[in-house]
Amino acid sequence: MSPKIVDLEELSNHCEKLRSSGKKIVATNGCFDLLHVGHLRYLQAARALGDLLVVGLNGDRSVYELKGGGRPITTQNDRAEILAALECVDLVTIFPEIRATKFLAAVRPAVYVKGGDYTPRTLDEEELTILKKIEAEIRLIPFEAGYSTSGLIEQICKARGEKAK
Repeated sequence: MSPKIVDLEELSNHCEKLRSSGKKIVATNGCFDLLHVGHLRYLQAARALGDLLVVGLNGDRSVYELKGGGRPITTQNDRAEILAALECVDLVTIFPEIRATKFLAAVRPAVYVKGGDYTPRTLDEEELTILKKIEAEIRLIPFEAGYSTSGLIEQICKARGEKAK
């Protein structure tokens, strides 16, 4: 496994050292199931907002709870390894919860990034509370139209003459 993939406690220690050395930490989180060019562009844009990008990855159980049956397509360890291989990603941690609250508390980013499919009103209240407490800037990156994991699954099923679940 990549040295970029760390557990939550290790992540907290890494981030504390990085903040102490004056680094601007950017954080984001998500499922990143079937990584596609929309994800890549989003992560590159997020990374451009600071000195390093930390990605919180929803674990398999939480992806299932968020997305439903048949998901995730790829395991949390595979998804973490793919994310860690990207040049724009500096650290990855897998978290089991649906919400990123513990991840955000561990990272304490200067900037928290979400995709344009979110609005300030649709962000989770618990996550917003921790972000306000640590005084993180919240940035929404425009959604890349035409790119989604659900869309990819539908295309694959259509090509095989099957109906997507």
